[in-house]
Amino acid sequence: MTAAPGKAEAFRALHRGRPHGDPLILPGPWDAASARALAQAGFPALATPSAGVAAALGYEDGHLPADEMFAAVTRIARAVDVPVTADVEDGYGIAPAELVERLLAAGVVGCNIEDSTGGVLKDPREHADYLAGFREAAAGRIFLNARVDTFVHGDGDPERAIERAASYVAAGAECVYPIMAPADVLPLLRAGIEGPLNALARLDTGGPSPAALGELGATRITFGPGLQRKAMAALRETAAGLVP
Repeated sequence: MTAAPGKAEAFRALHRGRPHGDPLILPGPWDAASARALAQAGFPALATPSAGVAAALGYEDGHLPADEMFAAVTRIARAVDVPVTADVEDGYGIAPAELVERLLAAGVVGCNIEDSTGGVLKDPREHADYLAGFREAAAGRIFLNARVDTFVHGDGDPERAIERAASYVAAGAECVYPIMAPADVLPLLRAGIEGPLNALARLDTGGPSPAALGELGATRITFGPGLQRKAMAALRETAAGLVP
């Protein structure tokens, strides 16, 4: 399957001209049923989390084979009419043009690509070249969100995150995602990063709400595997109540 013509541009338009404090909220489905539930709730687009999809298929985060990830994402995109963007980790070592074609075949209109592999940050120049190749191959058909991993696998220096973000935007990234950036650093990142800024809402720690993250400068909000983990916690609680 492939996404309907214009779906990528509709997804791109959701990021434009958003008022301060009104971020785009993109919840993360982990299978077709959760995708339908979220779309029926009224969200304009969805963002699959690699960790949530992996957990649903019985894998640890980072250990789901690429073919299984693309199959899962295809089922999710097929189940809903709203645009879907997919977390494809570090690209699985797939060449940019092939990665674009696999995403298009899955029916998605966007993706996250992270700048670390196995917990080690990539060389930012080499990664920027990879992103530039991806953007050229995508030719506007896939919205590129560049994840910056300095807060999870680096020294957490906001300036390093801003430097990496600048090189990725120059390479063609349309949004930057400094995952796990502390909330109090978001205003600095917002001031230093051109274009949309993705922030992670932590459902497991009682962190700032999506609205609060928007006030701090986030343009769009994703949840990683947070919704999948909350659903599993609810299932465990229900199951415990059924034990005789």
